[in-house]
Amino acid sequence: MADFGGSDIETFRVEVKAWLAANYPPELKDPRFPVDPEAMWGGRALAASEDRHLAWMRRMGEKGWTAPTWPTQYGGGGLSAEQTRVLEQEIAAGGYRAPLASFGLWMLGPVLLEYATEAQKQEHLPKIVRGEIRWCQGYSEPGAGSDLASLQTRCEDKGDHWLINGQKIWTSYANKADWCFCLVRTDTARKHEGISFVLIDMASDGVETRPIRLISGDSPFCETFFTDVKIPKDNLVGQINGGWEIAKRLLQYERQNISGGFGGGGGAGGAAGDLGQIARRYVGLDETGVLADRDLRRRITANKMDFQSFYLTLRRLASEAKTGGPSAATSIIKYAAATLAQERSELMVEAMGAKGLGWEGEGFSAGELAAARGWLRSKGNSIEGGTSEVNVNVVAKRVLGLPDPVKPK
Repeated sequence: MADFGGSDIETFRVEVKAWLAANYPPELKDPRFPVDPEAMWGGRALAASEDRHLAWMRRMGEKGWTAPTWPTQYGGGGLSAEQTRVLEQEIAAGGYRAPLASFGLWMLGPVLLEYATEAQKQEHLPKIVRGEIRWCQGYSEPGAGSDLASLQTRCEDKGDHWLINGQKIWTSYANKADWCFCLVRTDTARKHEGISFVLIDMASDGVETRPIRLISGDSPFCETFFTDVKIPKDNLVGQINGGWEIAKRLLQYERQNISGGFGGGGGAGGAAGDLGQIARRYVGLDETGVLADRDLRRRITANKMDFQSFYLTLRRLASEAKTGGPSAATSIIKYAAATLAQERSELMVEAMGAKGLGWEGEGFSAGELAAARGWLRSKGNSIEGGTSEVNVNVVAKRVLGLPDPVKPK
């Protein structure tokens, strides 16, 4: 494909459309075609797989289009914001499946571009783009959740390596990850200023993960233990004791991308189908052809309108972030996304009535069971990526500039 730079964007669109059509695996065009749900996360464990989704991931990764705005020297697409919008539009218009879901893309990569050494960028970013390495996030601890800066996982300087001891909690997919980006304490005398940001190979001796079974029946989160884990000195990102700045920046990217998932239905019972269509099916229509339950009809309409407004706002903020990165305003988006997602899940179950309360066994469809489990899963929306309470505090302090009521005037 030609390097268009600032040339005709419509010519670029024609080229993108042709490349996508030529390179998308034909089997994936059928929405019923089975795909390994783990395939789109990539990682070392899937390197030898012949899953057709992985073929799609590899082709897009070789093109750099899994990270279209990243510089080409790190494996990215090197596209402008306008070209990236065209690519996103053509992927959506063609009904193409997303090639890669990755904490490396959403969270780690952007901060590596901002804070890492050239050697670290060359080592890790191309592998993220190609989906070769699956990452997890080592932030929260049993005694450091909302007050993340209280973390106690120790990282000691042993001359030619770092030695790590401690525990993390709610580590998403740690049991399936190849590497972990992790906050550790390198100075016990200072709180925020004693935290560093390191990268840990999960195959290292002394790393142990234990899945946590949730009320929904899923186990996406883990306890993660580090016992005398040795990592190279080069695995420190940024300055020693400078990890809190990186941590805050990464959380902005995380909240932005969690919100994007909610906007598309993730974590909100979306697997069960469209809320309006489900209500029509289970509640029925009145003589005028509208949903028979007037109050439910009003609340569903309001939720769908709020989600559409939210989605348009998210698109605008995402466009602005491509030039200056995300801001503290992502906390507003995360708070709104969690609230709307939980509301939608509750409406889904309510519309189904008794059919929305199934757990397993005969008498319930797959969509009905998905709605019940999605409703339970949505309870975590206001916790993960920063609790709603913490996000409200961030908005008060860093967006609205309100005084801290705890500190003396």
